[in-house]
Amino acid sequence: MRYIIIGAGAVGGSTGGRLGGAGHEVVLVARGAHHAALRDGGLRLKVPDGEYTHRLPTVEGPDELGELRADDVLVLAVKTQDTVSALQAWGPAPVAGGGTAAERLPLFCAQNGVEGQRLALRVFRRVYGVCVWLPSTFVEPGVVSAPCAPLTGILHLGRHPHGIDDTVRLVAADLEKSRFEAPVVPDVARWQYAKLLSNLGNALEAVAGPIAGDGAAALYARVRAEGESVLDAAGIAYASAEEQKAVRGHKVDLVPLDGAPRGGGSSWQSLSRGTGTIEADHLNGEIALLGRLHGVPTPLNELLQRLANTFARERRAPGSMPVEDLVHLADEAVAFVQEPRPGS
Repeated sequence: MRYIIIGAGAVGGSTGGRLGGAGHEVVLVARGAHHAALRDGGLRLKVPDGEYTHRLPTVEGPDELGELRADDVLVLAVKTQDTVSALQAWGPAPVAGGGTAAERLPLFCAQNGVEGQRLALRVFRRVYGVCVWLPSTFVEPGVVSAPCAPLTGILHLGRHPHGIDDTVRLVAADLEKSRFEAPVVPDVARWQYAKLLSNLGNALEAVAGPIAGDGAAALYARVRAEGESVLDAAGIAYASAEEQKAVRGHKVDLVPLDGAPRGGGSSWQSLSRGTGTIEADHLNGEIALLGRLHGVPTPLNELLQRLANTFARERRAPGSMPVEDLVHLADEAVAFVQEPRPGS
């Protein structure tokens, strides 16, 4: 199989680099300065066992490949806010022997949250969910780092909305040969919703810095508890923190890398790069959506969603709000929804 990594940033670049390094055929898809650096100098992947340069074919879109192959596997690793444009570009791409990518090829959504695969299922017949536990960083154009050892990451895989088939087993086997653990599960959404709860802290980190001190940790606990209440009210199953910890063990321990400091997670990186967008609508916003559907107030997640979007839109520096100010805003938001309203 040939892997086409649509969005060769931190997660996509790390996955594509490891697959390529293990001898699998890989094509990277990127834009702008990152595309130029990958095309001209190859992908530089910084990992605990060294720095590798993978010279892999790199394109900006499907037109540069001509017809896709019937054995291609598409891996969607763009941020969720860029999903629709990626689907519009790759769905109609012709496949050798007839038909389009949307009709014939498998699409694996290696993204945070759960919305990307729902969007994909409107376009592609065969969609697979990936629960991504892969701490990684876009260092600079052409360079990504993945600082975990002994494995690069753990990627739970399953068909969306549920199930297992031969394709997912084959992809898992390739990943297992490429420094990943890739459990194949019939209920991948259960792991993705558990990861969503962890990702609710992404906006907090992006706005106020690392979740390290007591104030930030306590606020994150409140944000997560709000998310759990919403999922419980919606009847959505999610793996417990204990279950996740047991799976990870010491397989993906963070290792400091020279020349590749890890400043923060994916949302922090979006602000650091000044992209103008952030994934909060599909993380904290997912909890806000479910809360409105099921009658559960979500003031803390709504606050973080709003602040993260403001920071991205105004290109503010990550971590520039004092955590004390954020806690004060959070207390005000909770108090507001608890105030009695006329006629209530």
